[in-house]
Amino acid sequence: QDQLVESGGGSVQAGGSLRLSCVASGYTYSIKWMGWFRQAPGKEREGVAVIYSATGGTYYADFVKGRFTISQDNAKNTVYLQMNSLKPEDTAMYYCAADRVSTGRPWYDPREYNTWGQGTQVTVSS
Repeated sequence: QDQLVESGGGSVQAGGSLRLSCVASGYTYSIKWMGWFRQAPGKEREGVAVIYSATGGTYYADFVKGRFTISQDNAKNTVYLQMNSLKPEDTAMYYCAADRVSTGRPWYDPREYNTWGQGTQVTVSS
């Protein structure tokens, strides 16, 4: 059974850091892209960062460039999101996602992703 399990969320003050982890299990060999999305109350789910499993190539949303870094450890089937210089507007539920079958949609479109984790809450206070 394909599964993604996130961890590492929490509450921090503005300017602080957190590192999220996402462990994949099941048919991990078929994963092409893995990444992070977030959703704040009353807002749509938005792409944060993704990484291509085979090459380590990445995409980032403009609003996290220079602050967040996505990385992977293929031996552990794990993707990380290092979040620095956190802002109150980064407060959201963060979801891990995996793309096994490309549909041609942009990387930041949630419909491109086939498997989702349960989410981990990140709260940044001012």
